[in-house]
Amino acid sequence: MLALTACGGEPATGDSAGSREAEGFAINTSPEQDRVRAQAVPEIAELVPEEIRESGELVVGVSGTGGVPLAFFADDDETIIGSEPDIAQLVADVLDLDLRLEVTSWDNLLLSVESGQYDVGISNITVTEERKEIFDFATYRVDSLSFEARADSDITVRDRTDVAGLSIAVDAGTNQEEILVGWDEENQADGLEPVDFQYYTNPSDYYLALRSGRIDLHFGPTPMVSYHVAAAQESTIVGEVPGGGDLPAEIAATTQKGNGLVEPLSQALNTVIENGRYAEVLARWGIEADTIPESEINPPGLPARED
Repeated sequence: MLALTACGGEPATGDSAGSREAEGFAINTSPEQDRVRAQAVPEIAELVPEEIRESGELVVGVSGTGGVPLAFFADDDETIIGSEPDIAQLVADVLDLDLRLEVTSWDNLLLSVESGQYDVGISNITVTEERKEIFDFATYRVDSLSFEARADSDITVRDRTDVAGLSIAVDAGTNQEEILVGWDEENQADGLEPVDFQYYTNPSDYYLALRSGRIDLHFGPTPMVSYHVAAAQESTIVGEVPGGGDLPAEIAATTQKGNGLVEPLSQALNTVIENGRYAEVLARWGIEADTIPESEINPPGLPARED
């Protein structure tokens, strides 16, 4: 991702007004995004539930702490930008609706979708069997996770035993936290040292902790980790796993279960996959490795963790 790998050469970085570069790959960080757009498809737009269609808006919730390049604030510190808002724009275009992005915390995001306050959540949400009891899903990206350490670290994460006894930053309420908790429980059952879980509100906080040596690792979405590795030149990826830890997983647009929106969402995503607009968005943010060939509705999700 972003034309780099964990064991690649030294990335060239640079900062200038309205852009950030990672190994020659520049992204636009200004509020003026000139997003990739799509044409409305009337036969798909007609499938949108009447209440949403009559409002003329698609209200999309997105976490403001998703991180570069998924979802983050532009240079004005007000406008939310990234690959997730861009995907949301494509979907709204096909459904012939104006996009209204609502920036919220991760903790509030799913609650707001469940209550119907937001029509859909497009914010790096992994499909799980537990979540499928409450939500409907239309997939749009592969889910992968990475462990990030200081550049001078000698840590390598090959399997769950390698995290035993380490201090690891992970976002609360996320799939990666659930994976790490499961690994930690198995490790402790085998007599290994427990993980020291560390939680921070903002990415800048756990990156500061990593840089200062207060934590050993950060565990998060690969697109976000990869960009930070390239742009900051102070850390490296020391392990990568599928979104399910040992199981493959997918990221999906998430809507209230049974409200009738998931079918047009999936059709809209498949339209932009087929016409190339989806590929343009992923390439724009350097996350082509996350591409899926087709959006699926409610595919098998990650199983619930046994207590």
